[in-house]
Amino acid sequence: MELEQQFEQAVAASKTLPEKPSNEILLQLYALYKQAVAGDVNTAPPDNPFDFVARAKHDAWTGMKGKSKAAAMQEYVELVQRLQHA
Repeated sequence: MELEQQFEQAVAASKTLPEKPSNEILLQLYALYKQAVAGDVNTAPPDNPFDFVARAKHDAWTGMKGKSKAAAMQEYVELVQRLQHA
């Protein structure tokens, strides 16, 4: 199966995990997804210093800078597979 198909299936599977992942894992999933779909972060950090969720998401995605889309897809697939069998 092609990596892109595996990625799409993992995205669908991430919505039906047996239990809700921790916030740290959710941020990792978000960052890997954004890196896989959009590449390096292409938005400015949030203006509101009290929007902690938006800041955390932006920081997590920024942390993926330089990772190829294929590598991000592969890591996303592997992470979702681990969460499914946890």
